[in-house]
Amino acid sequence: MTQHAPAIVAVVGGGCMGAGIAQVFATLGSIVTVAEAGDRAAAHARIANGLDAAAAKGKLPGTMAEEVLDRVRMVGDIADLPADATLLVEAVPEDIALKLDVLASVEQTVGQDTVIASNTSSLPIGELGAALADPARFLGMHFFNPVPVSRLVEIVRSAVTGEATVTAVRNWVAGLGKEGIVVNDFPGFATSRLGVALGLEAIRMLEDGVADAEAIDRAMELGYRHAMGPLRSTDLVGLDVRLAIAEHLATDLGSRFEPPQLLREKVARGELGRKTGRGFHTWDTKETR
Repeated sequence: MTQHAPAIVAVVGGGCMGAGIAQVFATLGSIVTVAEAGDRAAAHARIANGLDAAAAKGKLPGTMAEEVLDRVRMVGDIADLPADATLLVEAVPEDIALKLDVLASVEQTVGQDTVIASNTSSLPIGELGAALADPARFLGMHFFNPVPVSRLVEIVRSAVTGEATVTAVRNWVAGLGKEGIVVNDFPGFATSRLGVALGLEAIRMLEDGVADAEAIDRAMELGYRHAMGPLRSTDLVGLDVRLAIAEHLATDLGSRFEPPQLLREKVARGELGRKTGRGFHTWDTKETR
């Protein structure tokens, strides 16, 4: 285990993001426990598949994938998470009531020295931290999908987040081989605010008939050297997720973040992007498993 690895990590939520977070910390050398109230076998399989993919790309030598997976334990209840966790990351869906309930439960389980983080992409850290008796040890730790290959973690501090908490998380992020940028607690932070603004305008351009989705994306990829166009990026994030963030930002920042009708219609039809095989682009359904 490297000096930048938290010894014991707890993750709440075994979905795509939670599984990815568990994978990268286990790879770093941490002992990881994932609390998943739903299908624990599916959550475990996500981690195993992610490790197999890393091994196939030469990112994990020999039998290391099996060794890493042995450091991961699945539980069904927050109360079964380790009390001596160094870091706990909440990675449940973007529902503020749900996150507040989870965070309140978490604080009853982990020790007083555990750093607690939320993987929220847009919900206010100060408001989430209000669920805790000690919000100084709480911050946002916004990972990006897919977690194992994304280079960025957005570290979001509230007005009361302690400097020691920020420093510890920055060191752990560096240990993961990622870069942490520290931002203050404003609606949408930095990445979601900019990413959603670009994505919404791309959707409006599609609505207006400026060009098709492929042309709009290639224009940004080739002309502005974006690794991925805004519509393909929206597919990867999930149209439902982007819609929820846009609605939240429209409430806080005004009509410029009002979701386009096309986005609402696609979500209503269940065209949610890569995870359903169709969004603004068509995806191989094997990639969504």
